[in-house]
Amino acid sequence: MAVFATLDELKNRLDWTLDADEERIAESALEDASDLACHYGKVWEPATAPRMVRTLVLRACKRYMDNPQGYTQSRAGDETIGWSDATGRDAGTVHFTKDEQGMLRALAGGKPGIYSAPISAWGPQRKRPVGLVPDEGSNEPIQYFSDESPW
Repeated sequence: MAVFATLDELKNRLDWTLDADEERIAESALEDASDLACHYGKVWEPATAPRMVRTLVLRACKRYMDNPQGYTQSRAGDETIGWSDATGRDAGTVHFTKDEQGMLRALAGGKPGIYSAPISAWGPQRKRPVGLVPDEGSNEPIQYFSDESPW
């Protein structure tokens, strides 16, 4: 499967040096993010994929590597760190946000929007004179009202 970013590119975005275990996890995260990019976009080849695909893969992997357990808050002594809980069930996994998913779809050529389709009524179209309505029992319309004033 195509991997859109290298481990070295991911290491350049992280604030710390990865140990051997973290490198293994990071490589798996790059593969997972690349698979998801193909799922939300299309199956690109790494050489011909838009550069933004690589950027989005690296962004998702960095987000995962910064918080692999999906914690929303951590406390150690007097220090408390909080993370956004906006990811919900995706916290602690390699994932793309809704905006990133939309960007991948747009890069693949799928543009969301409103579409319309022509419609027509069933059966022949006949103009009925004013004041006549269809009669359920016969094919002839019946008089409902008249244009002529009764006064």
